[in-house]
Amino acid sequence: MPDALDYNIQDWEKYLARICEPKFRAKQIFTWLHKGVDFDEMSNLPKKLQENLKKDFDCNCVKIYKKLVSEKDGTRKYIFLLPDGNIIEGVLMSYKYGNTICISTQVGCRMNCAFCASGLDGLIRNLTAGEMVGEVLAVNNDLGEGKRQITNIVLMGSGEPLDNYQNVLKFLDIISCNSGINISKRNISLSTCGLCDKIYNLADDFGGVTLTISLHAPNDDVRNQIMPVNKAFKIKDIIKAVKYYFEKTGRRIIFEYSMIQGINDSIACAKELSVILKGLPCHVNLINLNYVKEKNLKSSGKEPVAKFLKVLEDNGISATIRRTMGSDIEGACGQLRRKILQINE
Repeated sequence: MPDALDYNIQDWEKYLARICEPKFRAKQIFTWLHKGVDFDEMSNLPKKLQENLKKDFDCNCVKIYKKLVSEKDGTRKYIFLLPDGNIIEGVLMSYKYGNTICISTQVGCRMNCAFCASGLDGLIRNLTAGEMVGEVLAVNNDLGEGKRQITNIVLMGSGEPLDNYQNVLKFLDIISCNSGINISKRNISLSTCGLCDKIYNLADDFGGVTLTISLHAPNDDVRNQIMPVNKAFKIKDIIKAVKYYFEKTGRRIIFEYSMIQGINDSIACAKELSVILKGLPCHVNLINLNYVKEKNLKSSGKEPVAKFLKVLEDNGISATIRRTMGSDIEGACGQLRRKILQINE
């Protein structure tokens, strides 16, 4: 049966027309679903309609399989169980301005970046829009049923969002709808390794979310070593695409840069990065690399990261060192999922 969370209001209107129910019920069903309730709890729907919904749809398909809470900073790491038995990860980070959830968009990943655990087993399958919504609602209910607790969403968990473009696009439409959980576009960030054709599409189809580029290198020679996608989309292609995104949306671009010892952390790399980003409305997040035992890469350490940051700032590039959260619960993408899979083998 279809997942009820895959449906936007227009989908519900079409369904209701087929079963001869009034169109206005669409918003009622949609609103109830995004409160995380079952069909039996939709008190303003006729009993017959409730029965039809139970017969025709699955509800609340994404379940919390495991939850870890960091003793250091309260970060929550979730493992979600999908209807087909696959598992994915999500992370909830609490800040002064609200609660941010980092969700997955695929089971696994085929980008195979050298520093990431998500792609170690390749791509298993894409998530549906409803499964992505299900991640958000499961955590929202875990924080406190009945009220919206999630204020920000980051598509930066397992998977490459733009490699699952149509489902992600529908997710963005559903999650930002004012009849549902209503997360503003400005409070949604989408992280991509740089699928340039889809960046242009996103600017045209759903501009307004914050675009985050996993860059991690100042030139193609370095990026080719750690990110296979660079063979298809060079850095100059990415810069051209993000300029288009900014021109269409007015949204500042965020660049993620994981500091890898001996590969991309030299002063020369910092200077080169400053040159390619000069004049672009952007911000650079420098990241202390999370250790992944299968990858055998090491973080640069505090001093090289600080020196790298100073070079960027001296050259007029907005940059910060991203605060590490959830390190005691394996908060980085793919790590906990992989450990659970290995235990269950």
